[in-house]
Amino acid sequence: MKGRQIILDHLGDVEAAALMVDGKLDDLLIDRPGAPRPGAIYLARTERQAKGQGGIFLAAGDERFWLRQSKGLSPGEDLLVQVSGHAEPGKAPPVTPSLTFKSRYVIVTPHAPGVNIARRLRDEDERDRLKLVALEALAGRDWGVILRSSCEGSDADEIADDIAQMVDLAAQTLDYKGLPALVHEGDGPHLTAWREWTAPAEVVTEPGGFEHHGVLDALAGLSRPMMRAESATLYIEPTRALVAVDVNTGADMSPAAALKANLAAAKALPRGLRLRGLGGRVVVDFAPMPKGQRRQLEQALKAAFRTDPIETVLAGWTPLGQYEMQRKRERLPLAETLPKDLK
Repeated sequence: MKGRQIILDHLGDVEAAALMVDGKLDDLLIDRPGAPRPGAIYLARTERQAKGQGGIFLAAGDERFWLRQSKGLSPGEDLLVQVSGHAEPGKAPPVTPSLTFKSRYVIVTPHAPGVNIARRLRDEDERDRLKLVALEALAGRDWGVILRSSCEGSDADEIADDIAQMVDLAAQTLDYKGLPALVHEGDGPHLTAWREWTAPAEVVTEPGGFEHHGVLDALAGLSRPMMRAESATLYIEPTRALVAVDVNTGADMSPAAALKANLAAAKALPRGLRLRGLGGRVVVDFAPMPKGQRRQLEQALKAAFRTDPIETVLAGWTPLGQYEMQRKRERLPLAETLPKDLK
């Protein structure tokens, strides 16, 4: 099926959302009840410094967190913190005291003053228009706002309303004096889909939407490490230390086959990692090719990850010829979030 569809459904009792592009699963969000969501805000209490690691552990009710920047903090202090990502196995989720309030058009940053505009918005007249909208909506507050790329061409009143709602939420949060440690639970998959998947799309909310629109079939394929991408076959296999990716050319043994397969793999890799919820250190063993072709492959990787919503640092080649990258752990691995009957 051509076009974009946002499908809001459940996997068992768990809320989930899927983005289909031309009949192909492009992105997937699955909630994990009981686990702190990235973006959730807690009133936590500092516990103990981790000597040699430059950080401090915090407690909020039954939850434990890890704050990397601990300068000036002592045990026993109360602190509003926001979950910034998922934890590696056996570790506490990371948090930050620099709270952000993210919506469809804007991100309000109380601790970082100034108006910033997404780099993708390059038209100077449009940037000037958006900056004026933001300054008026902030109403003199010494706070910051980031105008997201979804603002381009959008109605000024809608953007201003979005800013006002986030400013109100931020003000309520910063003045929080309630008893529960969980101040804001973060956005679930359905709200996150509305916030992040902003390109025009048909929204499907019918019961059984995942089954009727091919999402369940796509999930069955994601349970296997193999992924086909035009002229390449990728094997994406997470280990405790890293995510290993092996790229094969298949039966084609011609001189041009390796570069062709590697370029196809570079284009497909962000989607393959995104749908599997994989982050951390990623090491790719591309098909063997002359070193002179590496620059072309590097450009393909940069282009592919530039449009991926998850922050990824492309570190470069290792001495043994693998390509290494570091990917933010914004999501839990699919293997940990899928209901058992779908694995």
